Amino acid sequence: MEAGVEATARRRVTAADVAKDAGVSRATVGYVLNGTPGQTISQPTRERVLASARRLGYQPNQTARTLASGRSRIVLFLMPDWPVEFRLRSFLDAVSAELGSAGYSLVAHSHVPGHGAPPLWESLNPDLVVSAVPIEPAALAAMRTSGARVLAPDTQDGIGIGGLDLSRGVSAGLEIQVGHLHERGHRRLVYAALSEPRLSSLVSARHRAAVAHARVLGLPEPPLVRLDYRDRSAVDAVHRWHAEGVTGVVAYNDDAAALVVGAAVRAGLQVPDDLAVVGHDDVPLASMFVPKLSSIRLDTEALGRRFAEAVLHHLDRRPLPDWIPVRPLLVRRETT
Repeated sequence: MEAGVEATARRRVTAADVAKDAGVSRATVGYVLNGTPGQTISQPTRERVLASARRLGYQPNQTARTLASGRSRIVLFLMPDWPVEFRLRSFLDAVSAELGSAGYSLVAHSHVPGHGAPPLWESLNPDLVVSAVPIEPAALAAMRTSGARVLAPDTQDGIGIGGLDLSRGVSAGLEIQVGHLHERGHRRLVYAALSEPRLSSLVSARHRAAVAHARVLGLPEPPLVRLDYRDRSAVDAVHRWHAEGVTGVVAYNDDAAALVVGAAVRAGLQVPDDLAVVGHDDVPLASMFVPKLSSIRLDTEALGRRFAEAVLHHLDRRPLPDWIPVRPLLVRRETT
């Protein structure tokens, strides 16, 4: 190991270390590494500074940069305390990539009111806080007092940013699920979901949307049935549904759909003749399961890119593009 590198291996490399190694002033290092315009620095000196920075493993101090510029280039996204499943993960990946191309970092955080940890926004000093859940008035006031810009919904039903309504995907997919089973001749439906406490609010929102569309079609309200993959609740439910004349299942997601279909097969029922099941999210499992699951696909990557464009509009006043609505699609497979 070279002497200069060995001397700094046990602590953070600073701009002063780079200046000493390159034989230039600390100011020159700052001009070179920050790309400061209007400075008469020769190309050999510039290359020597950059080579020293690479050799020593210099990383800029983000805190110092934030203090100097007044901007952290961080967007804090507060989410409900939901499990990060396939579609949510693809949404976050798309948001992160789009913001990253504009020089911003996305930090996604599950918002749990009343926990004892210090608020994350205090540590990060984000340029923008975007929340998919309502923020407590005291926390909201503290955020704004600190200088952070905040975008948050006024209700529990979702958030609209720059004209992008993130709650619409909840109801639109359910309308397609219920409508598809109705078109296939099913009149007695149930709504099935897994017993996951962290998803309770979203399950309830989707169930309300299913009930609302069932009413529009003149169908009985589909009851909400919570199932647990760790016990016999799904098998017992399938036997009960068959005895009661239920022939269609609107599933909260593809995991719930797979649980119901598996229970139906074990109960000796024919899918979809005795029981038709349509899932939601169209995760990879849907096309790999036997029988293959009919499901609802929402292009969460496109939704993530549009969400990021709306965020950048608020950050940098970029013009909002003309958006074509991201609509959920029915993927017909063997279970319907």
